[in-house]
Amino acid sequence: MMIRMMDSTSLAHSSLLDTRIDSQRTLDPYVTGTSVVGIKYKDGVLLVADMGGSYGSTLRYKSVERLKPVGKHTIVGASGEISDFQEILRYLDELILYDNMWDDGNSLGPKEAHKYLTCVMYNRRNKFNPLWNSLVLGGVKNGQKYLGTVNMIGVHYEDDHVATGFGNHLARPILRKKWNENMSF
Repeated sequence: MMIRMMDSTSLAHSSLLDTRIDSQRTLDPYVTGTSVVGIKYKDGVLLVADMGGSYGSTLRYKSVERLKPVGKHTIVGASGEISDFQEILRYLDELILYDNMWDDGNSLGPKEAHKYLTCVMYNRRNKFNPLWNSLVLGGVKNGQKYLGTVNMIGVHYEDDHVATGFGNHLARPILRKKWNENMSF
C-alpha cells in the first residue's frame, strides 16, 4: 500500500488532469418512481402523474412536481430521478431562452421539444452518463395535438396515449381498449 502526500499546488494540478472529476453521473438514483400518463382527448392533451410511490405519512418530498410547463405550448412530465429531471428542465430553459432570442414570432412546440429531448437522452446514453428519467411531452400548437415519450436510453415514440413506469403496464392496456379520439375531458 502506498500513501502519497501532496501539497495544494500538486493537488490542484492532479485534479485538473484527472478525467474522473469531470464525469458527473447518477450512479445510484435516489428518488425514483412515479408514473406519468398522457392522453389525447377531443379538445387537447391531458398529462397526469402520481405522487412518486409515497403516500400519506411516508411521503418524503411533498413539494416535488413531476409536471412542468415548457414554453407556451408544452408540458413535460417525468418519472425517475428528481435531480436528473431538474437538469433536463435546465436544458429546456436554455432552449426556450435561445428560441426567444430570435424574436421571430415563432415559439417552440411540443414536437420540437420532444425531438430535442430524444437527442439529449440518446446522447447522454452514448456517453455512458444517462439521465435516469422517462419523459412524457404533450401539448397543442396551432390546433395540432401532440403526445410523445422518451426514455433514459433515447427510445421514443408518439401515440394517442403514452405512459411511463408502472402506468405503462396498468394504464396502457385499458387505454388500448377504451380510448377513442372523441373522448371528452
